[in-house]
Amino acid sequence: ASVIYFMLYAMIGWIYEVLLELFVWKHSFINRGTLFGPWLPVYGVGSLIFIFFIYPIIRYKPLKRRILLLPIVFLGCMFAATLLELITSYLCEWIIGYIPWDYFNYKIHFQGRIAVSTSIRFGLGGAFFLYFLQPLFEKICDKLENRVKIVSYIIIAILVLDAIYSFILK
Repeated sequence: ASVIYFMLYAMIGWIYEVLLELFVWKHSFINRGTLFGPWLPVYGVGSLIFIFFIYPIIRYKPLKRRILLLPIVFLGCMFAATLLELITSYLCEWIIGYIPWDYFNYKIHFQGRIAVSTSIRFGLGGAFFLYFLQPLFEKICDKLENRVKIVSYIIIAILVLDAIYSFILK
């Protein structure tokens, strides 16, 4: 199921980024990914970090306890996503020669790689995913139990083909 979660969140991240470009920043469609397909792997990786390290804090807890843990979940998501974004910026610069985002125009930033306002958005988004979307996705994957493995292999094949196309053939 981890592969499916990875892909779902990678696609949600791509949609989020494209909608920001469309309605907030440039007012036109821009493919925000470095790959051909409609997914941003950094969001998939971030979601798995959230699921494995932060989600256990609230998973299976009563509602009242989960609500009390919201500040910890928010801060955990914010910190984890910011660290991931910083590491990813260095990896992108090393692998593809540039950083696909630029935070120099944000008030508080570090080398244009990370910024306080985006970190806050990542904390809010991560908390939203863990409190609302992840429980829903778990129910869906539980219902698909026998098909999860096959779907996971298909997703891996698609990502490998996309990476080959995007980084080698293109």
